[in-house]
Amino acid sequence: MTVLLCVKAAERGVETPIARPRSPILEAGWHARMSSRFAGKGACACSSDQVSNIRLWPSPHRKIGATEGRIITTSQQAGAPAFGIADVIARVSQVAFGRPLVTNVLRGHVAEAIVALALEPEWRLCGGDYAGWDFERADGLRLEVKQSAAMQSWSTNKPSKPTFDVAARTGHWQAGTQWIAEAGRPAHLYVFAHHGIYADHADHRDPGQWEFYVVATRDLPHIKQAALSTISRLTSAVPVTALADTVRVTAFSLIR
Repeated sequence: MTVLLCVKAAERGVETPIARPRSPILEAGWHARMSSRFAGKGACACSSDQVSNIRLWPSPHRKIGATEGRIITTSQQAGAPAFGIADVIARVSQVAFGRPLVTNVLRGHVAEAIVALALEPEWRLCGGDYAGWDFERADGLRLEVKQSAAMQSWSTNKPSKPTFDVAARTGHWQAGTQWIAEAGRPAHLYVFAHHGIYADHADHRDPGQWEFYVVATRDLPHIKQAALSTISRLTSAVPVTALADTVRVTAFSLIR
């Protein structure tokens, strides 16, 4: 009977399989000793067929360099992976937005997407990491979207209090690269999106479950945080089906 024994080649520093005859009587004892010796050290037993499917790099007959002892499998040599950018985007999207309740960190993207679908093509989504506003119109008007939800993706004992950040800034980024030191609120009007459902059927991705409050920036009080009660005193809520008309009327009041 022949077994494969991995030994350290002192001159080359790589492990090379060699064949060595073993006595049938000693075979069981040899396996027991080797299993004990290599237990927990990453060693594995493999058949001669399995060994033929992998190769040692570099070959013992080649000059040994920095890649000494690295084992390359067939799958690693194949080149391009079996999946691409679209697959990664789909997987990330499923993880981030595949559940009804979207985490607060990402829920702003949901609100902006709903507003974009309601306002395009009249308004263009231009928000980014450092953008001072979220939407622009061809005549130069700027629109900012703020959102809040009663039900969170984590467990809460009661609905979250709806508040919106309306603090004036010391300036804003233009085209994402140029800082404009201009104090105030750079958007001309705001859309406050509120998801007020606190029940098992709450779904942040459902446009019909949101309410929208459209307010001209000039009508906002000089505060940093605006509660929904404050916003509701300035205007009435409208569903997504009436959002485009409401924004159009509010924008018209700014330019007439």
